[in-house]
Amino acid sequence: MDAARVELVELVERFPGAADYCRLRAEAGMAPRTLEAARRGLPNTLYGVSLLLDGQVVGMGRVIGDDGCFFIVVDIAVTPALQGQGLGKRIMTALDGWLRANAPPSAVVSLVADGDAKHLYARFGFVETTPFSVNMEYQAG
Repeated sequence: MDAARVELVELVERFPGAADYCRLRAEAGMAPRTLEAARRGLPNTLYGVSLLLDGQVVGMGRVIGDDGCFFIVVDIAVTPALQGQGLGKRIMTALDGWLRANAPPSAVVSLVADGDAKHLYARFGFVETTPFSVNMEYQAG
């Protein structure tokens, strides 16, 4: 996509609905989430943003957590046709700005970086914590 078209992408301070969330995760190659899970989980978003192009959601990112001690950056996604053009940075800039204005000084802000995305997150102050700590998870079901 040409740079002029990318300039038309609008960042809005709201997270997409469940259907767009599930669609964008699939488009971006992320692990799928069911519509039911999305409907249950998305209302618990502390802060979220969407990227819109011609009214369609083409990017997203959100912050979840307990709103005091722990904040987690999740669901950073950009549709493949627009990747590599600075839109992930736009999402992270918005999330980082909100976190710096709202997270208490003792709060821990974390995320799981997939692949080379760790280089983007490092520009926002995120550091690898291994071997001191590692991400561990399991999928319910």
